[in-house]
Amino acid sequence: MSFPNPVRHITFDAHDPYALARFWSRLTGYPLEDSGPDDDEVLISPGQPGVPGLLFLRVPDTKTVKNRVHLDIQPPSGTRDAEVERLIGLGASVVDDRRTDDRLGWVVMADIEGNEFCVERGAVERGAVSS
Repeated sequence: MSFPNPVRHITFDAHDPYALARFWSRLTGYPLEDSGPDDDEVLISPGQPGVPGLLFLRVPDTKTVKNRVHLDIQPPSGTRDAEVERLIGLGASVVDDRRTDDRLGWVVMADIEGNEFCVERGAVERGAVSS
């Protein structure tokens, strides 16, 4: 039996919702919904039923501790290492490198406002898709 996904959005607090949404739009490929740099709420969405969008809300406070929830990113094509380099080019930073000598592991990164996320091996590296 199939159940509808009850998760509508995954929400990020942000000082600059538009800039953070642009970063995550580039990371995920999800397009920005109609919004501008001064908006207090910015949504990016894959436009697929049942797949939650990412919502960015303006808040006055600053992130001070480690996230209690984070996203795990699996590149749909290419490798984990290439994705890490691409994300550094978008402004992300490496927080903790958990890659191992046997090419397993992951990289903990932070977005432009310090929200942590992990980059895992790509789908091709995992054998989840044919190369």
